[in-house]
This record gives sequence, structure tokens and C-alpha cells, in this order.
Amino acid sequence: MMRMHRRSALQLLSATAGCSLVAAAGRAFALASRIKPDAASVLIVVDVQNCFIAGGTLAVPHGEDVVAVINRIAPAFQNVVMTQDWHPAGHASFASSYPGRKPFESIKLSYGEQVLWPDHCVQGTPDAALDKDLNIPQTQLIVRKGFHRNIDSYSAFKEADGKTPTGLEGYLKERGIRRVFVSGLATDFCVAWTALDARASGFETYIIEDACRAIDLKGSLAAAWKRMSARGVQRIQSTDIT
Repeated sequence: MMRMHRRSALQLLSATAGCSLVAAAGRAFALASRIKPDAASVLIVVDVQNCFIAGGTLAVPHGEDVVAVINRIAPAFQNVVMTQDWHPAGHASFASSYPGRKPFESIKLSYGEQVLWPDHCVQGTPDAALDKDLNIPQTQLIVRKGFHRNIDSYSAFKEADGKTPTGLEGYLKERGIRRVFVSGLATDFCVAWTALDARASGFETYIIEDACRAIDLKGSLAAAWKRMSARGVQRIQSTDIT
């Protein structure tokens, strides 16, 4: 009986040690897999503006929740770029520009299919202002997009025609940036287009999922993630950044 007790004790000790080793290995892997942004990394904060948060003209559900997440991770980045939707009145993407049309319908424009939106982010209005609670003093550049009256602009890199550049690609490459981390609003439109264009421009690209929120218009969120995954955009959480 004593030998049986000793054997059981040894088995228990062995199992406990094994569990401890597995747990330690798990912690080591988690630490090793975390990402430390360096001088060749940039955080792009997409369209965190009054128009896209609660009370705005095109509010993204829970859009205001991204502000705290972005503020928390921003100090990890030496390089930060923000974007700002900046439409003239009567913009081609506004449903009000087409008699009888309603927001969220689609039409064909010269550059392809265009979702029609409520009037939003009109130049110089409080609706177009960046959220006052963003606290990222090291921001180096604000890219205004969508200011061409006849072309919409989702991406921070190119207008919706797919060929008119904003100049951001050249700016980042001139400064030696190789890794792009995208946050902001909305995941399935401006964030996704920015990430896809970043990949097309040769940048290693990450979307910080919990630092974004989506509109999810007719399955647009799932479709956006499918496109991004196919192009090599990596999907991470804010806790993956150290």
C-alpha cells in the first residue's frame, strides 16, 4: 500500500510539473508573439471623427468605443498618421445629390459602384472634426480625403477610382516605414480599403480589430475580412501590441 501511495504521489508531482511547464511555455509564446512597433512602424488612425460616432450624421455602431483603445496603444508608436473625411457640400457620394435617391442605395459612377451616404463630414463643420478625446500628441500628419467633389475616397492611400494618390505611400516610404497598423472607422469601408492599399503598396499590414468598429452593410464586414485575409492583411488585437 505504501508503494502505491508513493507511486501515486510521483504521478501527481509529474502531472503537476507537466502542467507548469505547459503553462510556462504558453506564457513564453504569448510574450514572444506580441508585437513591438519600431521606428519602421506607423499607426494609421482612420476617420475617428464626430460624424462617425454617436450623434454624428453617419454614426458607426459603438464607434466612440475605439477612442479609448487607440489612446491606450498609441504611445507604443513613434509614428502616427490620422485621416479625416473632408467632403464638399453636394459631394458625389451623398444621396441628397441625386433626386429620388436614398442613403445606402448604390449607383454607378465613372469609377464604378458607389454606395450613397447621408451628407456627412462636410468641410469645416463640427461634424467633420476629429473626436476631441483622441489624445495622440505625436501625430505627424493628417491626411484629408474625399475633397474631390466627383470622387469618393475610403482609403488613406488612393481615391475610390483606384488611381488618384493621396501622397501617403510616398510619405511613408520616404521615411523608411515598412509596417502599417490600421485602426479607426469603419472596419468594412475606410479601414479595409486603407489596409488593402497598404498591402498593394508593399507594406506589412495589420488591422487592430478591437481598435475598429464596422457598419456591416449587407454583409460588408465578412466580405471585407475575406478580401483582406486573401491579400495577406494580418488581424490582431490591441493586446498583441507591447
